[in-house]
Amino acid sequence: MPTIFCQDGCRFYFYSHEPHEPPHVHIDRGEATIKVWLASLEVAKSRGFRAHEISDIIAMVSDHQLMFTEKWHEYFG
Repeated sequence: MPTIFCQDGCRFYFYSHEPHEPPHVHIDRGEATIKVWLASLEVAKSRGFRAHEISDIIAMVSDHQLMFTEKWHEYFG
């Protein structure tokens, strides 16, 4: 489960056993977790984050979308 980025108490990472899914990133902060598709910036699933927190996280993913996508392809090939 490689961590690729940390910001504002959030850890952005991939699960190494998900290479056949479209590129996405998991984000955890405390007990809250969210999964965001990188191409569309849509939430795949979320637990524990409030609506405004989700908006902030989507903005962070958007800011680093290219880097996250590159890291995905470097890791999974």
